Amino acid sequence: MLVGVPKEIKNNEFRVVLTPGAVMELVHHGHSVLVEIGAGVGSGLSDEEYVKAGARLVETAAEIFATAEMIVKVKEPQPNERAMLRRGQVLFTYLHLAPDLEQTRDLLASGATCIAYETVTSPHGGLPLLTPMSEVAGRLAPQMGAHALEKAQGGRGVLLGGVPGVAPAEVVILGGGVSGTHAATIALGMGANVTVVDRSAEALRRISAQFGPAVRTIFSTRAAVAELVTHADLVIGAVLIPGAAAPKLITRAMLPTMKPGSVIVDIAIDQGGCCETSHATTHADPTYVVDGVVHYCVANMPGAVARTSTFALNNATLGFTLALADKGWQRALRDDHHLAEGLNVHAGQLTCAPVAEAHGLPYTPVDAVLA
Repeated sequence: MLVGVPKEIKNNEFRVVLTPGAVMELVHHGHSVLVEIGAGVGSGLSDEEYVKAGARLVETAAEIFATAEMIVKVKEPQPNERAMLRRGQVLFTYLHLAPDLEQTRDLLASGATCIAYETVTSPHGGLPLLTPMSEVAGRLAPQMGAHALEKAQGGRGVLLGGVPGVAPAEVVILGGGVSGTHAATIALGMGANVTVVDRSAEALRRISAQFGPAVRTIFSTRAAVAELVTHADLVIGAVLIPGAAAPKLITRAMLPTMKPGSVIVDIAIDQGGCCETSHATTHADPTYVVDGVVHYCVANMPGAVARTSTFALNNATLGFTLALADKGWQRALRDDHHLAEGLNVHAGQLTCAPVAEAHGLPYTPVDAVLA
């Protein structure tokens, strides 16, 4: 199979979908790999390394989209990239379609077969291709929140860990999944007072067992969230409903009750955000203020630590990429129903139920496509 790796063009996105080591594995399996010049530079990977691994460098993404049988990426295709997709081509990347009607329509119109990392499942439960980036985003969230809390950044001027004689910051984490757990790890390590909120009793038991009394756990209700945010210096939104738009746990009415200069870091922004006033921002302009509350809503947080994120993502995706290339997408999905869960769009049909529900569009089951 001819596999194409275009350079990521989203604002300040420095990750690359395949490392030279991953390219070498594909070539060893008999596949050809096209890599756009400079695709790996942001992650510290040179063009020469890709050539040594067996890739062929090309000057433009247009050449890749015109010839490759499968396009592999990190982030969702941007409008000009979506315009280059064609019927019969396979796209394997993060899509996050539930909050993005425009992208959904463009992918349906392209006729391409689009498989989303974030809805591929695991035999052991969970989302194996989303997990590594959730780990990175969770660990970054307290770091970004601590910076946003600085007075010069518009925050309250509170040090996350405090100092002897001065209380540390209050950190509330909405969601006790992968991102929330990693956020708690770092926030606790930075010396903050940490509370994790979740509606899963199992998740709360796990958090309690992992951190003991150092982290407070609260069952999630509207009343509990409304009360907790009034005391928080930093709120980290880490809720996830696989494939679906994130629930709006923080309403606009709650913002005036929060401390002036407090910070919301909305990790769930890829799925539309868990705060009613959240909208996607970029690393170039990461924050804005509503009702005195600083919002950090960067939609590609792991891109800030591109090298770490690139290798973590490759570790998770390579096996699935090889399966798609070795077998073709139809057989690969038939052989692995967990990979089949990743199919979101095929030949003008929407095959992810939560996305169809979010946009009120017709839904076609994956089994019907594979039959």
